Amino acid sequence: MTFHGQPIRSSCRTSVAVLAILFSAVASGAAFGSSGPGPKRPDAKHQVEALEEQWRVAQLAGDIATMDKMLSDDYIGISMTGEVDTKAQQLRRVADRRMMLTRIELSDMKVKLVGAVAIVTSRAQVEGTNDGVSVRGIYRYTRVYHRLSNGQWKITSFEATREHRSHHQIEGERADGSGGRPDRSE
Repeated sequence: MTFHGQPIRSSCRTSVAVLAILFSAVASGAAFGSSGPGPKRPDAKHQVEALEEQWRVAQLAGDIATMDKMLSDDYIGISMTGEVDTKAQQLRRVADRRMMLTRIELSDMKVKLVGAVAIVTSRAQVEGTNDGVSVRGIYRYTRVYHRLSNGQWKITSFEATREHRSHHQIEGERADGSGGRPDRSE
């Protein structure tokens, strides 16, 4: 028996082979314009989260070599005290021990991927000094990474803001009578 001039068995094998190729292409994303090989979004998020930990450890240790590798040459950062630093300035501040952090605890971290850019927002409980002044407190920060064509991520931008007590927190202190002040009734 034949189908369009070919034996049915041969047509079935060809159809199965074509379906297998299409299924494989769809499963890998190649059939619909995927960027091909490279990290997928969840993997990229994990990479960036790991880089955040690497940066935290390097910052605590004053590890200039690691920090140098992680920062892009065109890096611009706005510190927790409002200073604007280039890569060279940032590294010099750490090398000269003008900025020394002794505690960085991260929480509420979110990584947003937009093409080859990763935007990290996080909350950090920090202790240390900046030019001899305490920077102890809770900060919110944004760090921006750019993925280079070789797959390596570089930090291109950073900005930190001190988290102030909210109006509700202050009102709560007043409602319980403490007002954040010691009891002077004794």
